[in-house]
Amino acid sequence: MATAKKAPAKTAAPAKKAAPAAKAAPATKAAPAKKAAAAPAKRAVNAAFMKALTPSAALAAVVGAAPLPRTEVVKQLWVYIKKHKLQNEANKRNIKSDAKLKAVFGKDEVTMFEMAGLIGKHLK
Repeated sequence: MATAKKAPAKTAAPAKKAAPAAKAAPATKAAPAKKAAAAPAKRAVNAAFMKALTPSAALAAVVGAAPLPRTEVVKQLWVYIKKHKLQNEANKRNIKSDAKLKAVFGKDEVTMFEMAGLIGKHLK
C-alpha cells in the first residue's frame, strides 16, 4: 500500500483592510459645564517662616539689625555672598567665609545646605 502525502493546508490570504469609514459630522457641543463655585484653595502659608526674628550681632553685621523673617535672612545672605563673590568657583554650592561670615558660620567654607542650619543658631 502506498502512502499518499497530504498537501500542506493553504493559509488564508490576509484580508484587505476596509476603507476607513467616513467620519461622522462633529456633534454639537453641549453647554459648557459650570465651574465649581469655590476656587481651589491656595496653599496655606507657614507662619513660622514669616515670623520676624531678631538676628544676633554677628548675623546683623551681614543682614542688618532689623527683625526679619527666616526666608528674608537667607535671601539677604545670598545677596551678600554674590556681591562679595564668596561662592567657590569650582563648586558653586560651597560658600567661602570672609571675616563677617566666619563669625556666623564658624568655618572657612560651608555648603549652601549647611547654611540654613547654621544661621538658625543666630536668630531669636
